[in-house]
Amino acid sequence: MERSIYRYVLKHSLRDQIILVVWTAASMPFIYLSLEIPKLIINQAIGGVDIPSDVFGFPMDQIRYLVLLCCVFLSLVVFNGAMKYYLNVYRGIVGERMLRRFRYELYTRVLRFPLPHFKRTSAGEIIPMITAETEPLGGFIAEAYSLPAMQGGLLITYLFFIFNQDVLLGVAATALYPFQLWLIPKLQRKVNRLAKERVLTVRKLADRIGESVGGVTEIHAHATSHFERADISARLGRIYDIRFDLYKRKFFIKFLNNFLAQVTPFFFYLVGGYYVIQGDLTLGALVAVLAAYKDLSGPWAELLKYYQMKEDVRVKHLQIIAQFQPTNLLDEKLLDETPEEIPSLQGEILANNLTFAEDEHVTAVDGANFSISLDSHVAAVGLAGSGKDELARLIARLLLPTGGRISIGSMNLADVPEAVVGRRVGDVGQAAYIFSGTVRDNLVYGLKQLPIAEAEYDEKERATREIEQKRSIESGNSPYDIRASWINYRAAGVDSEAKLEHAVIDVLSVVDMQDDVYQLGLRSTVDPEHDHELTDRILRARTEMRSHLEAEGAAKLVEPFDQDRYNSNASVAENLLFGTPNDPTLRQEQLAHHAYVQRILRETGLMDDMVDMGRQVAETMIDLFADLPPGHEFFEQYSFISAEDLPEFQSLLGKIARHGLHSIDDDDRSKLLSLTLMLVTARHRLGLVGESMQARILEARRVFAEEMPEDMRTKIAFFEADQYNPAASLQDNILFGKRVYGQTNAQLRLGRIMAETIDELGLREEIIRVGLEYEAGNAGGRLSPPLRQKLAIGRCLLKRPELLIVHEATGALDTSTERRVLANVRQHMAGHALIWVVSRVALAREFEQVMVVEDGKVVELGDFAELDREGSTLRRLLDGD
Repeated sequence: MERSIYRYVLKHSLRDQIILVVWTAASMPFIYLSLEIPKLIINQAIGGVDIPSDVFGFPMDQIRYLVLLCCVFLSLVVFNGAMKYYLNVYRGIVGERMLRRFRYELYTRVLRFPLPHFKRTSAGEIIPMITAETEPLGGFIAEAYSLPAMQGGLLITYLFFIFNQDVLLGVAATALYPFQLWLIPKLQRKVNRLAKERVLTVRKLADRIGESVGGVTEIHAHATSHFERADISARLGRIYDIRFDLYKRKFFIKFLNNFLAQVTPFFFYLVGGYYVIQGDLTLGALVAVLAAYKDLSGPWAELLKYYQMKEDVRVKHLQIIAQFQPTNLLDEKLLDETPEEIPSLQGEILANNLTFAEDEHVTAVDGANFSISLDSHVAAVGLAGSGKDELARLIARLLLPTGGRISIGSMNLADVPEAVVGRRVGDVGQAAYIFSGTVRDNLVYGLKQLPIAEAEYDEKERATREIEQKRSIESGNSPYDIRASWINYRAAGVDSEAKLEHAVIDVLSVVDMQDDVYQLGLRSTVDPEHDHELTDRILRARTEMRSHLEAEGAAKLVEPFDQDRYNSNASVAENLLFGTPNDPTLRQEQLAHHAYVQRILRETGLMDDMVDMGRQVAETMIDLFADLPPGHEFFEQYSFISAEDLPEFQSLLGKIARHGLHSIDDDDRSKLLSLTLMLVTARHRLGLVGESMQARILEARRVFAEEMPEDMRTKIAFFEADQYNPAASLQDNILFGKRVYGQTNAQLRLGRIMAETIDELGLREEIIRVGLEYEAGNAGGRLSPPLRQKLAIGRCLLKRPELLIVHEATGALDTSTERRVLANVRQHMAGHALIWVVSRVALAREFEQVMVVEDGKVVELGDFAELDREGSTLRRLLDGD
């Protein structure tokens, strides 16, 4: 990367910088005139001296001449302001374009980092460098040449004007500049050192915070929050010390500049005043010189500020590029080159004296030699640290060898474009990353190498897209449209979206993921307006489900929703709303604080009774759970009140006992009300919600629905027997009721009957498609570890690789599932190469061929039956497994 920020600016914006400098130079004469005109106004027009008889043929007197000069002055003010506006906007555009280019280049470099580099550099360091730390560079790049040209030009113009009025005044104006030019850089060097130290310290702080976020589970598990907070506090303290020292030095420089700037007017008033009194200088000239000097301080201050900013940006720039120039950086052409036709893999995988070392001291692969045909399935085994994982990544070209050679047929893998490797080779690691987006987005991710077809735009959108594409290319960014069609159907062996859906579902079966996605679909919601046909079939499934329950004598497993009946297996809150809220303020935990709910309870006379019921619930909970230690399982299973909140409710009950229920405030009443709203009659059996209270709640339900304001009606999807509930999951829509408490194996029986109903109606595949739209969350956080691993394998299989490498990517699966997935993948990859780095050596029995890795070398490679002999390394590993 270019170490000089100035050379970088010229390399990518020479034309723009020339335009800015030329326009800046062109504006200087007009600025000089704006200084000259006020002198003419005072000396000639107001003083009545040397007034011309006419101007361009128009007769002049003193008043007309005054008006003319004032109008000229105003015109110059407007013109100079417009020029400054144009230059500022132009500079801003150039700066943002260059900042966009620089950030894009840094991001591209991140993609070229060798994988071991990420063991030493975390995302917490990289992200601030690309985002926050580059921000000052954008402002500086815009002004790198134009600002010193503008401010230097202004400074020269003002000085020329001052010297033109009186040489001695000009000398006085510039007398202190040499001293400042000597002193300021000396002071600035210390500021630069502190600024550099601050950047490094903040970067390390970001990295440490990132570690805390990533390891928050461990922090809580080991109760080390005090240690972590002390660490962060010490780092913040160091930043404080640096900033304090920085402020002292920085503002001392500013104080010095301001002081020296005020010394010069002293000479103007003294010397200039003397000349005016002696008649050697006109008053207008002195006033003009004072005005010019006042303006002179601005450019001088801007140039000093520019110098400080230049030094600060220079330090930041050097620090940033130092972090983005690691050794063994992936060649840029390997990322950019895309052959028109992706060649198939031919021949065999051949390694000759293959070596890989992360640094001088650790050699993970040491002179490995092997040959693997492209139709064989090989289990790679070895102890931890044997080099088997690094060897797998070298075959996948995720690592570049530091010695020797690895090739496939005639292709040296080190020279093969990433487009070829990414298309023909699949790699699944133990901690494969799941991107934010849906399950489907992650499965088809491997099909998005290049856009396949342009996006459809109307005329206005097309014009906007063309402008954006032009700007992107001018900034050295990607020319491709993110809204284009990126999914390569041919890579998946299909030619349409519909066929791709079938291919996706087939891959789900290979990785034993169909039932997982089916369950995700059942827990998902569907918008009836977007999929009316599916919601109609779900309503039919609701009817069929009820019929199946009755036919099997299982109708009592579910208490259906009925507008005219209280559902004893639902909470008081659910009975009151009689619908599914899609607004957080109407969810059960927040409902007691909702103003409309409180109003309805007051109108129906339920408020006081429910608050008193809450008091009784609190008393019961305290009697039962007060002596249990925090974290006891009964709190999770039975208590309405957490162990942390018990003391608060004990205090509240004590206040009620002393002063009565009427003495508590609205907030405490809401807390008690929330306990009542959580009551489930069939589950909690506290005898507080009898038939009379149930009837009153049903009346409140009616009033709640009838008097609901219009703006609230979209916040609740009410239960209706013949309508789909868009806020409820597919499972809840089919069930349309609450599971009855206390029934043996109710959940298993309901799940079986629902599955049979869904299969009879041919809905399973549709529900799987809904499950594919389930949001995976940040880094797949909403998916279980086994599901993430299955998803990562499925993502590779969907693009039909000719070589698949799986290294310990099934460790989260149970043994039976792992063996089932392995068998399915082997069947799916029949005729193509599969290298499976097994986490348990016993799994090698499932393969005909085994590669044994020890001390970075392939010590055995061949048929399992041949290698499983007395004295072999494989037998030793099997015995120790």
